[in-house]
Amino acid sequence: MSISVGDKLPEATFVRIGANGPEEVTLSSLTKGRKVVIFAVPGAFTPTCHSAHMPSFIDAKDQLKAKGVDEIICVAVNDAFVMHSWAEATGASKAGITLLSDGDGAFAKSIGMVFDAPPVGLFGRSKRYAMAAEDGVVTVWHPETTSGCEISGGAAMVEAL
Repeated sequence: MSISVGDKLPEATFVRIGANGPEEVTLSSLTKGRKVVIFAVPGAFTPTCHSAHMPSFIDAKDQLKAKGVDEIICVAVNDAFVMHSWAEATGASKAGITLLSDGDGAFAKSIGMVFDAPPVGLFGRSKRYAMAAEDGVVTVWHPETTSGCEISGGAAMVEAL
């Protein structure tokens, strides 16, 4: 069963590339007393993630900030080095979007959003979704039900907030 509106986010530890290399960051440290948007993609550099999902949040960044969002976070079951490279390639780092590695998929599993797609070599990946959370409690939940990112994209989150 997946997470839903009103649920407290589970504790999770992610990895990102910081000034001195890989560093761990906890979800609670990112959400405590803050309004955040978290979106997940099946994989960095994969077609829809790269050409539509990430750009939708880059495009919506200013509108989300105007609605009080403190941070926009993208999570994927990729390693931190891939996430860092993807942030540079998409312009997400320049836009101020935080990219975090859920390397072993523990967070995706804990919120019921893991899947496999053997024909394209994806195993233990996160399903596509977007959520808003305030002080660690989910206030908007947009699990994707299409093959694109209409439900979980940046514009849909702006509309929901």
